[in-house]
Amino acid sequence: MAAYLCPPAVIHGEHAVETSQIAAEVRDRHPHAAWAPRIDGIAASTGIETRGWMLPLETAVAPGDGGGLRGVGVEAAQKALAHDGFTQQDVDRVIAALEAIPAPQTVQERTAPAWEAVQSYGERAARGALQIAGLDAADVDCLITSHSTTPALPGLDVALTNRLALRSDVMLLPATQWACVAGTRSLALAADLVAADPDRVVLVVIAEALSTTYQPADDTLESLIVRLLFADTAVAAVVTGRPRPESVLRLDAAWHHTLPGTQDLHRLETRADGTHFVMDRRGPRAVQETVTAMWEWLRLRYQDDPDAWHPDVLLAHPGGTRVLEYMEQTMPDAWPSGLLDYSRDSYTSGNRGGAAVFDILRRAHDAGQKSGDRAVLYAAAPGLTATALEGEWL
Repeated sequence: MAAYLCPPAVIHGEHAVETSQIAAEVRDRHPHAAWAPRIDGIAASTGIETRGWMLPLETAVAPGDGGGLRGVGVEAAQKALAHDGFTQQDVDRVIAALEAIPAPQTVQERTAPAWEAVQSYGERAARGALQIAGLDAADVDCLITSHSTTPALPGLDVALTNRLALRSDVMLLPATQWACVAGTRSLALAADLVAADPDRVVLVVIAEALSTTYQPADDTLESLIVRLLFADTAVAAVVTGRPRPESVLRLDAAWHHTLPGTQDLHRLETRADGTHFVMDRRGPRAVQETVTAMWEWLRLRYQDDPDAWHPDVLLAHPGGTRVLEYMEQTMPDAWPSGLLDYSRDSYTSGNRGGAAVFDILRRAHDAGQKSGDRAVLYAAAPGLTATALEGEWL
């Protein structure tokens, strides 16, 4: 396996949403929640002061276009009230009051503008990645896409084919449900594709509007944490089977791991008011099991030289800083400190889901890496499933 990666293009959500804004909105909406007195402390513990969203906070918390009678309809309510002996004046007064009650946004109201943003951001990232790689749209042989929180059919692959005017014979590989593992797994798939045909050019585009999971009516502690964590980002990168002047990282090996019986720990649920991200508090411990398995993969891979080999940078997206701490605690003692600095830096402006590893990679690239430095890329996602790659800076 030898695949060559050009620097990724990273497009952050243009609407800055402050943690203080989210805390204030949740406090006003759920003043009697059991966790309400702890909102400020919980918010501070994330280490995130601001994050970028593709749409403003006001869009996420706005009521739907219909009022309180959306479900039953005005005519049915009028008939029911008249049947109970209300005068026409009373009926009109009650109907007006019911229509004034805010109703949640529907799935369509919530998802449609986010889907438009995902396509626009994805296009910008794709064009940026092609420009970075010194290539044109006509050079692309395969397009891999992922966008987990904005379900659509056709998906981002077809949308970008039209927006970028890709060739009609381009191989399209949409991977909508990869979620947080999209960054590493798309690179592993791209590496397999260029190994089969070294002349193949693969474009990877991941556009995640995770802010669509911000559900104002939810009053659980987990929903508060979801509100505070997620950011919106689109990323893209070119992978080739032969080195290019623009190539910065050679990918040498990939590893995959899935934990059975963990599919309910993190999941998306589509309800009447949109997409909800549901997570179980047991999740971080399960993710830690994938980290332990990855250490074992690296140990076996370099068992002939266990003392001399170590990564010079570890680009990891395990879902949160708690697992990053576990990674630091369990990596071999001989490894240098600071391997996860770029991963931590990325988290200070939000959890970017499938786009995270590309964002972390871009930060490492911009900071400067020496030729020959070893890199390990890792991500875990709902499932629970994980993918890691190992390679060398060029």
